[in-house]
Amino acid sequence: MTRETRGSPYAPGDAADTEAMLDAVGVDDVEELFDIPEPVRFDGEFGIEARGERDAVRLVERTLGRNDDLTEFMGRGHYDHYVPALVDDLASRQEFLTSYTQYQPEIAQGFLQALFEYQSMLVELTGLDVANCSMYDAATALGEAATLSQRVRSVSGDRILVPDQLREGKREVLEAYADGPDLSVETYPTAEGTVDTDGLADALDDDAAMVYAENPTVCGAIEPELGTVGEFADEHDALFVLGSDPVALALLERPADAGADVVVGEASALGAGTAYGMGAGLFATREEHLRQVPGRLVGVGEDATGRRAFTLTLQTREQHIRKERATSNICTNQALLALRTAIHAATLGPGGLVDLAEDCVTLARDLAARLDEVSGLRAPVNDRHHFREFQARTDQPAAAVASDLESEGFAVHVVGEHRIQVCVTDANEPAVDRFVDAVAEVA
Repeated sequence: MTRETRGSPYAPGDAADTEAMLDAVGVDDVEELFDIPEPVRFDGEFGIEARGERDAVRLVERTLGRNDDLTEFMGRGHYDHYVPALVDDLASRQEFLTSYTQYQPEIAQGFLQALFEYQSMLVELTGLDVANCSMYDAATALGEAATLSQRVRSVSGDRILVPDQLREGKREVLEAYADGPDLSVETYPTAEGTVDTDGLADALDDDAAMVYAENPTVCGAIEPELGTVGEFADEHDALFVLGSDPVALALLERPADAGADVVVGEASALGAGTAYGMGAGLFATREEHLRQVPGRLVGVGEDATGRRAFTLTLQTREQHIRKERATSNICTNQALLALRTAIHAATLGPGGLVDLAEDCVTLARDLAARLDEVSGLRAPVNDRHHFREFQARTDQPAAAVASDLESEGFAVHVVGEHRIQVCVTDANEPAVDRFVDAVAEVA
């Protein structure tokens, strides 16, 4: 067969091929294959006035100039830490500027090594044996942990237990994952922002497949009973999954020491700053679950000449490889963001990472103490140590306080009728004095 008759696998079919395929599926036109609502269907005209470069830049500047200039004291899963310029500089090198997964080791040794270092850092921080080279975000990592619990535990149960204060968006993603394998997502109670161990004990039975906890929790409280949670989960042969992030992991109790089987979270707390939607999910687990890890793993070995070489060692989840035996249908990872996380962590070094984590404790503690002196405010609400963020009770309606603070140039979360949540990091620390003054003015 000649090249001309065989065709190229990299080129689309010609008009005759297209007509044959349409005839095979019983439609007259390609457009019939797509159900695009009329209001959003492209009619060939964008309706945008043509402009020169200078005019276009001025238009964008005017548009951006209408944005409110707010200093954010917001957290709840999205954290803004100062990202050194070195991260941008190295991550922007042409060797890394590709959206394509590093399948071809002969041309991607540098990127593969960086991802291997990323995995190694997570293994060291969590105390677990295996970390994949990233997932979409913390929520999808949690969903993958839930489906993992069905594959690695000998339980017949289908209950996934999560804290009643789990962030709504994260729970929605988890429920979407749970729908396919018919898992039931249920809650256990919390007290003072952390696990109510008595309530968890009552909620647990042999039908529990997984128990999820967070450290720090969504309200910033440091969990004092991690070991107890791990013991409870182990007694019922349930998978113990812990949510955290690389900065917190540098200081708080190692998940492996508390009995965690899986650690999930947002790796992009380092390297990316606040993105509100875009992240890099971390996923680490024990070696016994290696073949069930829902993600790609970079490994190191030797090439034909005996030189050290990196490659994608394990891809058990890939449906294009494993088909119906795939452990997940996620088709990508967040390699560029994982790279940025690794560069940021390496730039800080072990000592710098611990210093940053300690700042997250002292900054939150000191700001809470200052706000507690403001008339009409009590902070923190929960009698716990805190990491980055805490909740404060307001005598005035919280929504009104937040609205007035916005007028003063500051943004906080409203989490209850009389409760706000405040997050402070190295990024917004310079604005703390002005923020306290603004709170005193409006509270």
